[in-house]
Amino acid sequence: MPPAGTKRAADPDIRKTSGSRARRADKSKEPDDLTLTDRAYRQLEELISTLQLPPGTVLSELTLAQRLDIGRTPIREALQRLARDGLVVVLPRRGVLVSEINLRTQLRLLETRRVLERLMAELAAERASDEECEQFARIAEGMRSAAERADGIEFMRLDRKLNTLVSEAARNEFASRSMGLMHALSRRFWYQHYKRVADLPLAAHLHAELAAAIARRDRKAAAAASDKLIDYIESFARKTLDD
Repeated sequence: MPPAGTKRAADPDIRKTSGSRARRADKSKEPDDLTLTDRAYRQLEELISTLQLPPGTVLSELTLAQRLDIGRTPIREALQRLARDGLVVVLPRRGVLVSEINLRTQLRLLETRRVLERLMAELAAERASDEECEQFARIAEGMRSAAERADGIEFMRLDRKLNTLVSEAARNEFASRSMGLMHALSRRFWYQHYKRVADLPLAAHLHAELAAAIARRDRKAAAAASDKLIDYIESFARKTLDD
């Protein structure tokens, strides 16, 4: 895994990890009702969060459209969303670049996440539909399975599903918008360091506890699980200083 900021890829470099098999695999994991912009956003967010497009990479709409087999307009709209999330930056005369990873930014982000995560966990436990509770239970089971296999990619995909489901079940669009700006940055920070300083099974189990508490509609347990998870994430972030 290259250190942050050491690679500034030209367009040909972006294609090195691409392939039709990978594109088909990515699409098979996505809901059928996604718009093309949503699909482009999800695939690009994963490529950036897993450092397949590392910090400093110069992005081309044309190359990304060819790589993802999606038109340039959805790619452009997805890049605009990624810019709002802080994952890419638009620089005059230089184009679109994947943003750098910053520990200080991550710690400030966690201050806000702690409050919002607890609130949204409580609201989700209170307001989730029966169908959503079943989905939370499946995510908890999947997280435990990812923990047993130490599967970092599957963990991140389930983490995104959990975040999305909590946002929907909480029924609070203002909290959801705020959290949406933070989750992708947090996933990328995690992926950069987890192989060296993280306890993946523990992290997955903590996510499973949160999902299971919401599935049981236990508001108090969901709040406690949220706080416990953020405690671990903050500890993980500070360990990266030694790393």
